[in-house]
Amino acid sequence: MVNIAILGFGTVGSGVAEVLAKNSAHIDQKVETPVRLKYILDVRDFPDSPFGDKIIHDFATIENDPEVDIVVETIGGAGVALDFTRRALSAGKSVVSSNKELVAEHGCELLQLAARKGASYLFEASVGGGIPILRPLSQCLAANELTEVCGILNGTTNYILTRMIRAGLSFDAALREAQANGYAEADPTADVEGHDACRKICILAAIAFGRHIYPRQVPTEGITGVTLADVAYAESCNKKIKLLGRAIRQDDGRICAYVAPHLLDGENPLSGVEDVFNAITVKGDAIGDVMFYGRGAGKLPTASAVVADVMDAARHIKSRKRVEWGPGGEDVTVSPERLETAWYVRAKGRVDAVRAGFPGVALLSRSGAPAEEVAFLTPVMTGAGVLERLGALEPQSLFRVLD
Repeated sequence: MVNIAILGFGTVGSGVAEVLAKNSAHIDQKVETPVRLKYILDVRDFPDSPFGDKIIHDFATIENDPEVDIVVETIGGAGVALDFTRRALSAGKSVVSSNKELVAEHGCELLQLAARKGASYLFEASVGGGIPILRPLSQCLAANELTEVCGILNGTTNYILTRMIRAGLSFDAALREAQANGYAEADPTADVEGHDACRKICILAAIAFGRHIYPRQVPTEGITGVTLADVAYAESCNKKIKLLGRAIRQDDGRICAYVAPHLLDGENPLSGVEDVFNAITVKGDAIGDVMFYGRGAGKLPTASAVVADVMDAARHIKSRKRVEWGPGGEDVTVSPERLETAWYVRAKGRVDAVRAGFPGVALLSRSGAPAEEVAFLTPVMTGAGVLERLGALEPQSLFRVLD
């Protein structure tokens, strides 16, 4: 028998308990041993829950119980969750997590600790929710030399942009709607400022390229600066605005990783990903381009990925499931400032200033544009190159165009 303890009985934790109970016969058959929930750690009591009798309040009970084999961490953050994870791994217990912040900041350390203790540290749900992506990256695509991972990594921002595009809502109105529908938190900063997508691209890049990348090394821009004017100009040239996280391996082996809004051509598969759905594309030298698509969050989709990791860890109780990457460092990443792309520019200024700085570019148009507003797509160049040519133009929006 394999015994499980869940840390945190919120949305994901309760979903994990539900899936373990509902699909117990199926899970037992796949793992070839009974998998049972023994404890749920939370500061609260849940007397009306069918799992109320499993609630405890002291982590030491789990830490010191030799019968607990796998700890499921769904607390979130990098505070008490880090302490409990370290203690569980040090006790030789495998840990399964959905905590993107913890993995992005401390993944390398925790993987090394798990290896020393003969335990597994698994976190499939930390990036794609219910979308399987980390296991395919590390196993199914292992024969490839990967060159790029890119995707729509946050369902909240994708929903907001979808509503701006399809319903003509302003950013603020679309955000309020997302909050009313339960797609955005009361404090949406981590989503709309790009921090959530940043943590996810750090984890994806570590799996794909083998070195730890810290969120502080990833320049991050959210969607708060995207306006309906930008949406209209993008539509005028058959493009859509999407918030993307990208990690690109350079010729010297360093990684260019960043998060920012992009204009995508209407024929790009990512441009058709709408509402709360996420999608991740991977480029490999043997496979070419592949895309993973689905719901990136939600109680049961995320719980599905967590329980799949639990099953994997249960199968490897005596042998450890190997997931690893090398340590981080300042030599791992390179700034996206040197990355050359076409750019979308919306600015205040005169048409002759555009033609002076960007000879031959075609101007974009939209209904109701002010007389002093201009918008256009630049040739392929660096962002610094764009700024040098702006001259008298006062930039309002500056987004990369995905090639």
